[in-house]
Amino acid sequence: MIRNNLKYAMLGFGLLLASCDVNDLQPQTALSETTAFQTPERLELAVAGVYDGGQSGFYAGGAVRGYPFGAAHLQQGDMRGEDMVSVQAFYAITYGSTYDAASPNNGFFWQTIYAMINRANVVLAGLETVQPTATLTQAKIDEYRAECRFLRALGHHYLLVFFARPFGDNPGTNLGVPYRTTAVTGGASVDEAAQQPRNTVEECYRLLLEDLDYAETNLPATRTGGLRITRATKGAAIAVKTRVRLHQGNWAAVVTEGNKLIPASGALTSPIGGYQLTTSPLGAFGAGNKNNTESIFSMENNDVDNGGVNGAPASMYTAAGQNGRGIVAISPVLWNQPFFPATDLRKSATVAVFQDAAGAPGRGGFFTRKYPDVTNRTDNAPVIRYAEVLLNVAEALARTTPGSPRALELLSAVRNRSVQDAANQYTAASFANGDELVRAIINERRPEFVAEGMRWLDIHRLSTDSKFRQSAGIPSKADNTIVNFAPLYTNNPTTTFPRLPEIAYSDRRFVWPLPQEEIINNPTLSRQQNPGW
Repeated sequence: MIRNNLKYAMLGFGLLLASCDVNDLQPQTALSETTAFQTPERLELAVAGVYDGGQSGFYAGGAVRGYPFGAAHLQQGDMRGEDMVSVQAFYAITYGSTYDAASPNNGFFWQTIYAMINRANVVLAGLETVQPTATLTQAKIDEYRAECRFLRALGHHYLLVFFARPFGDNPGTNLGVPYRTTAVTGGASVDEAAQQPRNTVEECYRLLLEDLDYAETNLPATRTGGLRITRATKGAAIAVKTRVRLHQGNWAAVVTEGNKLIPASGALTSPIGGYQLTTSPLGAFGAGNKNNTESIFSMENNDVDNGGVNGAPASMYTAAGQNGRGIVAISPVLWNQPFFPATDLRKSATVAVFQDAAGAPGRGGFFTRKYPDVTNRTDNAPVIRYAEVLLNVAEALARTTPGSPRALELLSAVRNRSVQDAANQYTAASFANGDELVRAIINERRPEFVAEGMRWLDIHRLSTDSKFRQSAGIPSKADNTIVNFAPLYTNNPTTTFPRLPEIAYSDRRFVWPLPQEEIINNPTLSRQQNPGW
């Protein structure tokens, strides 16, 4: 993998971007490592190439797919959880946890994230040679560094969530992933990287927070046009920090970071970036996908560079009757939860659509309408929205101040735009104690972020929380061989149907194995494979 990553990192300068509106994602004339930083224009392309590394990764046979952040983080995060169901065999390995060290789904997730990280490190190394000029200021150079460090932190955090135990489980001794900060460009750098060990989980979190702190300090507060969502900003760094601190269980730090984006009173419009919830729960999607007030950071897809018919969100998540492939459906496990009422707009035709041909692809499931462009597959892949920041802070407040009115306010801001009937809205009287409020906030994340890959992140971080863990490991899921799902969407939590069994937290399958190619190439990591693999 080290050598594969080197290959793709070196090719990275042939995948640089040339759009003034952001990631045009079209290959341009290849630039060598020595020439990529000689002009401001080439430097801009080099930085944009790091984003391309996050949007378009390679897959088995060299096919270009949306690994890691153009699509794969959505689909892998959903398929490891129970709130969506793979109604075809496409994600059977991930959904049924039957992967191994040679499985492509987890192997290429690792490889393409590290390829993106290496591109970031190559650019960071190149920036060390750049001197400020009248047309390339020191502030701009630092901004480019901040973008690379933001993406480097994001990549490492997703690796931790899939390949390591959560922060709540002995982070000072449990192994995380190798936190790579050095460019691999050939020669000795390859040999050095091929011997790098795994950092502990605690060390990884410290390093990625250092990257995010730098990003916050040096990124612009706003950008224009599509760049506002698809290039890193100060608000994006802060928002990701609220997520990372939530994974650490550092509630005070979640609140501190979140308060930078959430005003203390009045309308919930961020003083940084102007973020606010859209009026509709679908406002950040569909027609609003490219430009809305709620999306803080998304990875761009466009009509000439996307995850393809075998990977793009629109292909995977959209019903066959809506011209998608009808592969990933909303599961009756989520649909029938009592906190997801029948009147919720996230259940209506505004967000979900029924696939009525039970014998056809989809088998009578309900499918999201978050990614409707099945023709050109241009839907951006969301990474973090303002709704998540509000719920992150709400959870942290509710955990530290039982029954927190502010926590209830933030929860209600997200919930009430979708649940507009008073009978299903929350008041202080809805909760007998503080734990019930925390549980309601965690539950609200499930319908709010359905089809956004967030479910596994929450299962992972909460797996060691005796009060609020989502299961004793990987939750029980709907059996994806069910012939007809249609009768199972009852809005009744007592509805029964065949399920795959829960997988215990102690089971080796709770974390993915390090890829076989990595183990072969790195003798240090061969001795640090996840237990049981």
